Amino acid sequence: MGQVLEPRRPVVVTVDSCLPPAGMKTPWLADPLVDRYLVFVTSRARPNTVLATASDLRAFFTVVTKDPREVRAADVLDFITDQRRPHGDAKVVRLVDGQAGLSSQTIKRRLSSVSGLFSWLLIIGEVDANPVPRGLSTRRARGPRSTVPLVRAPWTLPRVLEPSEVDALLAAFRRWRDRAMVEAMVLGGLRRCEVLGLRSQDLRPAEGRVFIADGKGGHQRLVPISKRFFRSLGHYLSGERPEDAGTEFVFVALQGPTRGRPLTADGLDEIVRAAKVRAKLKHATCHELRHTCLTRLREAGMALEAIQAQAGHRSIESTRLYLHLSNEWLAGEYLRAATLIDGSGLDAAVVDGSVLAGVTS
Repeated sequence: MGQVLEPRRPVVVTVDSCLPPAGMKTPWLADPLVDRYLVFVTSRARPNTVLATASDLRAFFTVVTKDPREVRAADVLDFITDQRRPHGDAKVVRLVDGQAGLSSQTIKRRLSSVSGLFSWLLIIGEVDANPVPRGLSTRRARGPRSTVPLVRAPWTLPRVLEPSEVDALLAAFRRWRDRAMVEAMVLGGLRRCEVLGLRSQDLRPAEGRVFIADGKGGHQRLVPISKRFFRSLGHYLSGERPEDAGTEFVFVALQGPTRGRPLTADGLDEIVRAAKVRAKLKHATCHELRHTCLTRLREAGMALEAIQAQAGHRSIESTRLYLHLSNEWLAGEYLRAATLIDGSGLDAAVVDGSVLAGVTS
């Protein structure tokens, strides 16, 4: 069992201390206050959220080795600096955003988890204030809330696969199971966890749909998927899935000590990664496959509200991303507007309520 530290001592995080003691279902960070908070998070959040929160707090207290009650705003700013620092070869940057170190999105998520912890500590009277600043002051006054975010995250578009790349990836799979899982993402837009969470009773081949019983945030929905998925699924169920598999989940390990047990997220990632290498593709992840599906649906003219339902988005703002990813749709809208402008013969034209002055052919 992990060592419990006395109050007002720094949080010491080791490999052993990250293992929960017997009977405890939350990640164990070897600090009474932090572990009490994780118990609270467990009571109101999804398992993946609990794990992510524990991972973020572990990262924070690995850098800020203080008792939670002794953390100050300066420690939080030092943590941001540490996360921004390149690790390994400082010359290596991500092509997607030109940054080194952790991405802005990751740092913002970690700060959110840390802020959640201290908001809870404030409620129960363990601290006098939340040390995570809401923002930094601007150079000039812009109102009562004239601050900028601690971390500015660039807005980047996720990558999608071309049709030829999807075909090459599917051709690289050696099992019907693997092909069916990828088709669920690239043809139905399912999330990785939703694919792995499919149960026998969730399959509705006669309707051409699957039931998502435990989607993101615990929300349920019915998702239509192409018959290609159900054909691959049929081959897998009839010829590959072990008859003695002791689980209701559809996709299971086919060999090794975990044979017949539910496939893990790491297992699915490795399957896709290996197929990507065989297909000689530069990129292909589970999330990119989902983005690819939803982008192609938009390009084919599917209404944004329908894509929202297909994707399981709670907010239409999350779905608007696919307006920007759909190159053919954007090009078509531009050409339609440009044709109206060019055909007007005027120096100013009104397009969708916006005045374009001085437009010439």
